Amino acid sequence: MTKLYAQPYDITANGFYFETVQEYNTQASKLRNSYGQPVEEFELQFIDGEGIDAALFKALGVHQGNFQFYHEAVAEWSEEEKIKVIIAVGEAGYKFDLRKDTPDQFDLDLYELGSMKDLAQQFVEEGLFGEIPTAIQNYLDYDAIARDLGMDYSEIRIDGTNYIYRCN
Repeated sequence: MTKLYAQPYDITANGFYFETVQEYNTQASKLRNSYGQPVEEFELQFIDGEGIDAALFKALGVHQGNFQFYHEAVAEWSEEEKIKVIIAVGEAGYKFDLRKDTPDQFDLDLYELGSMKDLAQQFVEEGLFGEIPTAIQNYLDYDAIARDLGMDYSEIRIDGTNYIYRCN
């Protein structure tokens, strides 16, 4: 379960932890500042949960107006969908509205590999550069191929896993 914290912008009020939209609504409606006035504006902070959900929270810039849709995304999206959004929105700068957009709108080439050199080796093995005899593959400069791939591909580490991607 993802735990968030609602930090009031009103410095005379204390914030609260919550895990569900209902908890947030209940606690926010009861919260008063030291003058007895209701508190209406909060900064939401990610406190505890899966690392991928923390990265998603950061990439989406979750706030008071969209956190209920974030909760739905955490519960319903697959890991691959979350990774797509983290990369497209958080790294590539694409726009994304949690209310109406879906992760399927992003066209990414995504590889779960340790390095660009691993990607270069995979591309050679798959024949992306044409038919290269196995005996000659030992003499290829995979570091140079990796540097060239770095012009089109980028790397990111999400929740301890390295990904190489290209946005199309």
